[in-house]
Amino acid sequence: MCAPHSVSRCRGRIAIIFSATLAGLRHKIAIPLLAMSLFAYLTASASAEDNYGAFAFSENTGAYGYSYDHSSRGSAEKDALNRCSGGCTVVLWFKNACGALAAGDGHGYGTGWAGNRSRAEEIAMSNCEESTDDCKLLAWACTTR
Repeated sequence: MCAPHSVSRCRGRIAIIFSATLAGLRHKIAIPLLAMSLFAYLTASASAEDNYGAFAFSENTGAYGYSYDHSSRGSAEKDALNRCSGGCTVVLWFKNACGALAAGDGHGYGTGWAGNRSRAEEIAMSNCEESTDDCKLLAWACTTR
């Protein structure tokens, strides 16, 4: 239940409730207050959104695909799989970060994610070198957030 004289969320919407005593000031106060409340709500919603990325890889063929700046993990993974030329599985997903993929002999691979590109690449190379030889960085991607 929304309380009088307050700005609150009621059933997913911002409600501004004025008592009858404020009727004469309603238009002078309500419109700017509503505009400021709406701006604050929209700004907070936009900044709270996460960005996702993913890598797909085929251990049989060495094919890979990647994606970034998707609004959901599922969307990022689907796009990475679509960009991979077949027989691929999702090997990494990341949120508000960078990801990298490295591969070596026999299609052994390693992935890594971190807050910046260079660290993600280092982790991917280290993980690749634990499973195979002659590792090379194949790709990296960073979300905008």
